[in-house]
Amino acid sequence: MTEDVFDALHGGLVVSVQARAESPLRDTAVMVAMARAAEQGGAVAIRAEGAQDVGAIRDAVDVPVIGLRKRELVGSSVYITPELTDVEEIARAGADVVAVDATLRDRPGGMCPAEFIPAAGAVGPPILADVDSYESGLEARQVGAHAVATTLSGYTGDGDTPEGPDLELVRLLVQALDCPVLAEGRYTSPEFVRAAFDAGAWAVVVGTAITDTAAITRRFADVAG
Repeated sequence: MTEDVFDALHGGLVVSVQARAESPLRDTAVMVAMARAAEQGGAVAIRAEGAQDVGAIRDAVDVPVIGLRKRELVGSSVYITPELTDVEEIARAGADVVAVDATLRDRPGGMCPAEFIPAAGAVGPPILADVDSYESGLEARQVGAHAVATTLSGYTGDGDTPEGPDLELVRLLVQALDCPVLAEGRYTSPEFVRAAFDAGAWAVVVGTAITDTAAITRRFADVAG
């Protein structure tokens, strides 16, 4: 089952269909419509947040759904599927793969990735480890993650977030790991997507550049007038 899911992603585009709470798009019916449109356009999988969206999208599309839950908790900066209860909830909603924060930061309750990832994997669906560095990618795979994504690179440090994607991290992880490496994070153009595949990415995840209407509009409005 695990191999089948990731085989379906190989060489393809995964579209992240999410909207912040303040967005006019923040409605499950809208997320489902976006997911169906992404599938129609050639997406090989959908990445979705929250049990309601995951379940509704799973029922609406024929491609795999990567599910996660975002929650901000006191005492930890980890917010992508931070606890095992979140893994269980997203699994019950029908996710084919569950994405979790696999950075080296402590999770709520003090759990480290070496404890959390095996426990998450025991829930059922394959685990996609969202990492921010080479070291976190190595550890995630070592303790049982089925695949690794560069989702959090550039978002966990104290400095400014880079404008472009972390292609070097993709290259390093591809060379070091024996599992799929998904490129994610600031892939804002087809050229960046092509560069990620050239670096060896198993698949590329794009969100904002496809599904965030306000951000897309802002890029054009900024050069208008």
